[in-house]
Amino acid sequence: MVEHLVYTERVGGSSPSPPTIDRRLKGAAIGAVWGLAAIFGSVEASANSGSMTFRVQPLSTGNCGARCPHVIVADGVIESDTPQLFVDFLKSGADDKKLRRVVFINSRGGNVVASMMFGHILRELRVASVIGRFESRGEAGPYAGECLSACVYAMMGAVRRVAPPGSEVALHRMSIVESKAGGWGTPAHVTRSFADAPMVAVLARYARRMGINPALVRAAESLPPDTMHVLTRNEMRRWSFATSQF
Repeated sequence: MVEHLVYTERVGGSSPSPPTIDRRLKGAAIGAVWGLAAIFGSVEASANSGSMTFRVQPLSTGNCGARCPHVIVADGVIESDTPQLFVDFLKSGADDKKLRRVVFINSRGGNVVASMMFGHILRELRVASVIGRFESRGEAGPYAGECLSACVYAMMGAVRRVAPPGSEVALHRMSIVESKAGGWGTPAHVTRSFADAPMVAVLARYARRMGINPALVRAAESLPPDTMHVLTRNEMRRWSFATSQF
């Protein structure tokens, strides 16, 4: 997608509001989700690019120049260590007075449990999220981005969720792929299993706590395997997932 995103309002407000690391972060928020790992194991969603990275990016809005606010850019696949990497990243940039509590996310999915942990951190720190991307070099952007599969569960945690025109949100049914080595001259045996009712219920409760209609989760888990469903604007609005602008 090459459409440039246009915003009608400055992101993050008029006064600097750098993210702060709450001491409860590794207690209530992260601790609650670690328990889900025992239920989900290594549940993955469709993803085929590099691991998620974080960086600070000036957000050029008009002629603000050196006064432009800074936002966080999160780009790539959500892995099991992504939530902790995000916390470490925030700690390293805590002195940036221009940094707003806004994350631009562009991801094809990843690990479902890690995505929920990421979402809990966003909620704990009251971070807003926009689906969009920047060029890897320079200040070009933001441009239309994508939030696919497990990324949707990370996005749920944001206190404000924005999917601008041109950006794509897509649901995908989660699954677990396990491989057992074969014998001499025998290929490995690969099995694939899907979420059972209790697992779907956990995801639905998470969505409800984040202010999302659990029907979104049920819609994702009712999809045929290997099928992506791109959300329409009406679905995003009906399920309280995202608005098109701040």
